[in-house]
Amino acid sequence: MTPIHGRKRDRRRQGRPESSSPSHLRPRKSLGQNFLRDPNIARKIVQAINPRPSDVILEIGPGEGAITRYLVTKVRTLIVVDVDPRVVERVGESFPGTEIIHDDFLQVDLDRVAREHGGAIRVAGNIPYNITSPILFHLLDHRASVADATLMLQKEVAQRLASRPGRKDYGILSVFFQLFTSVNILFDVSCHAFYPEPDVTSSVIQFRSLRVPRHELMDEEIFRSMVRSVFGKRRKMLRGSMKYFCNEHGFRLPEEQDLTRRPEDLSIAELVRMSNALVEAGTQE
Repeated sequence: MTPIHGRKRDRRRQGRPESSSPSHLRPRKSLGQNFLRDPNIARKIVQAINPRPSDVILEIGPGEGAITRYLVTKVRTLIVVDVDPRVVERVGESFPGTEIIHDDFLQVDLDRVAREHGGAIRVAGNIPYNITSPILFHLLDHRASVADATLMLQKEVAQRLASRPGRKDYGILSVFFQLFTSVNILFDVSCHAFYPEPDVTSSVIQFRSLRVPRHELMDEEIFRSMVRSVFGKRRKMLRGSMKYFCNEHGFRLPEEQDLTRRPEDLSIAELVRMSNALVEAGTQE
């Protein structure tokens, strides 16, 4: 098989998955590869996805096909994305019913993929630890085209996604994902399920994109910029971090707010109200 390059795709005739090669791929540290090799965990993940025959599912980083083999016969269209030409070749040979995108997932236009397939897609994947946050934000930025995502990632990151105000791990990921999606931690996965074994425990999470944010935003761009700014200085009281943000963007400091608190003590609703108040007050003269 000739690997597919760039953003080209390989559409293959739908068929039952053939048995994969008995030889294993050598994981590449530079790509953050830890291949899932426990079929029980793979089946458990697919059960959590609950694929339907009409689904279009995009799998990020199929690796040796541990999850792929259980998805390919269950859905109308299975798309796999991987930058590793060895993985592309393995998937193409072993699972001829797949559509392959040989590219960096962060460069994939999910809106275009969804349009081509007639509606929001579902996403699954075992996420490389070294690019977890960029992948999560790529999905969030294209949430209108992503119905839901079932992902395996570092347990610490999963806990941050679901964390609540007042906890040390409550931060940018918590705020953005809980405002724009419904997040659930499903189960943990031991390091022994992978090769090579990572130094951490993993968790499988699932999030569903909300049609509208949980709280009404006057300006999403300003909100996201404000949250990044104040949590970037989370040890400071809001007076200091908000003053920096307001000076940078030309807003008036919201004196009517309690600025003696720290960012991690504010609920998402309070952060939204603060952002909306900035927009309503307008910029400094």
